[in-house]
Formats: sequence, C-alpha cells, structure tokens
Amino acid sequence: MYHGRFNGTHYEIGLKWGGLLLKNGKKLLDGVPFPITEERIKFSRRCIPSYEQYFPEVLEEIEGIAAGQKIASEKLMAVLLSMYCIMPEQKCSCVAFKNENHIILARNSDFLTEIEKLYMNCIYKIKKPAAFGPPYSFQGNTTAFVEMEDGVNERGLAIGLTAVWPSVLGAGLNAGMILRYGLERCATVPEFTEALKALPIASSQTFTAADRQGNAAVIECNAEQTEIRYQDEEHPFVSAVNSFHLDSMKHFNNTQIDNWNAEERYQTIQRAFEAEDKRDPEFAKKILSGWFGFMCRYERATGKDTVWSVIYDLKELEIYRCEGNPSRRKFIRDKRFALLP
Repeated sequence: MYHGRFNGTHYEIGLKWGGLLLKNGKKLLDGVPFPITEERIKFSRRCIPSYEQYFPEVLEEIEGIAAGQKIASEKLMAVLLSMYCIMPEQKCSCVAFKNENHIILARNSDFLTEIEKLYMNCIYKIKKPAAFGPPYSFQGNTTAFVEMEDGVNERGLAIGLTAVWPSVLGAGLNAGMILRYGLERCATVPEFTEALKALPIASSQTFTAADRQGNAAVIECNAEQTEIRYQDEEHPFVSAVNSFHLDSMKHFNNTQIDNWNAEERYQTIQRAFEAEDKRDPEFAKKILSGWFGFMCRYERATGKDTVWSVIYDLKELEIYRCEGNPSRRKFIRDKRFALLP
C-alpha cells in the first residue's frame, strides 16, 4: 500500500504528486485497469458542471495532477469521474456499532489483485483561501487517487462506501468523490446526510457513517433516491455490502451481476451480532477476517481479494488498518493521524 502525505491547496497537492510520480517514471494513465473509452469521456463531460458547482476544489486537484504528469486533463477526468458509474468493480463490506466504550466503523475493501500495489493510504492537510473556510484534515484509503473509499477526518467523522451496480445513472458526483466531500466539509453524520440530499449523485452506492457524538447511519442512494437508516434501539448496528437492503431501494438491485458474494457477506455480519455480545475493536476484526462466516475468503487465483481492512474507533480515537487480507495479515494501529480532542 502506497502511503502519501499531502499538504497545500488542492492544486498544489495535485501538481506536486503528479510531478513526483512522473519524476520516478510513473505515468498514471498507464496503470488504469480499464480502457478510457469515448463513453467515459462523454460521461465525465456531463458531470463536470456538477463538480464546478458543488466541489470545484477536487477538479483543481485533478488539473494539478495532469499538469504534474504533463498530460491533458480530459482523460484523467474521464477515469476519475466515471468510476463507480461505468463497469464498477469495487466490492466491499461496512459495519458500524457503538456501546459505552466504543464507537466503531469497520470496513473491508475487496478489489482486483493486479493493481494492489497502487492502493493508497492518504493523509490530507489542505490549505484554502480564508474566504472559503479551511477544509477538515483527513486520513483516507483508496483504490484510486483523489477519490476516497473510506476515511476519518479530524473532527471524528468516519465514512465508508460500498459500490452498487448502477441501474440508473445521473450527471453528478460519484461515490468516491461524495465520500471525500463529506470528509472535507462535514463534522457529523447529520451534516453528511444533509449534504447528500443537496448533491447531484451520479452512481449507486451505500455510505456507512459514524461520528464521535455517537451517531451512526447507513445511507443507500443513487441518482433518483436516497434512504437513510440510523442506528437506534431497533437497529443496534448498521451494515452494508454491494446491494441495497432498505425496502424502498431493493428494486434498484441487479441480481444478474457478480457482486462477489454480497449477500453471504451481509448475512455474516448479521450472524456476528447474534453470536457475540462483546463489541469492541477485536469483535470488528473478527467480522472483517471471516470469523463468523464468509467475508474475505476469496481465491486469489481469480484476481479477487480483500486488499485492505480498516477499523475507526471514534471514542478511543484509534485507527487500525490491515494492509492486505485480514484472514492472513494483522491489524496495525496507525498513530500518524490525530483526531481533535
């Protein structure tokens, strides 16, 4: 897993990183695991006005990366803005729960082994003109640069996504960009859910979110609909895989595609909460590593695997990450990123 620390404005961060990669002989477009088709280019063009209105800073970062790589930004935009929308592949699992001692969000990222050396853990400290207000610093993990697939910000808001095959598409922000927007601009789960209601959404996905105030929710959404379930007495935990489970969203599911055992993973999480009462980071590790049933037991020969796992304990202000499959590798506490006290 590549580790990056990024400081500066969005454009400065992109320019420095893109240039550093080029200096070391790495061209980002050469590592893209799918063809950059005209379909992707046209789709990204349709989405750009939404980013210009709601999240222009991330476009500035992409322009900076393109300048550092000495390439035109159009193909880079096509790669990043079409992800989660055209032929999505990420297959992940999320769960959030709390008790008097812990507030936890845990996530497995399941993806392609062929590019696992490119996956990134990023720490962002972004500077911005005072008129706009400073974005929150955050740590995140991603299978692609710029977008984030899980993370926690300095205010103690943690978010994880799972992609859902899109039965509808919109011109808007995709899952990884929305998650990053939440980390940069929101301090609590209610703030994030309110932001989601205002954003144009391109892709289909779930977000599992938790904050230091003890709020936790799963949000299932696409270009046409957004539904939210908060953790409460009736729902002592919230969880998500690569399909919708809230009643009003189920009709959007595509049952004809390979979702990497999504329902088995979902049922494993349900069984875990039936089987064990002690709910702490060790319990989360057991869920993610497949202790209670199928979770990360992919055959690597097929090109599939769990490529990282992460646990955010928002009450204890601790981050644990496993860089690889948690059934074979250990979780290590990451002390590099400090949440505000």
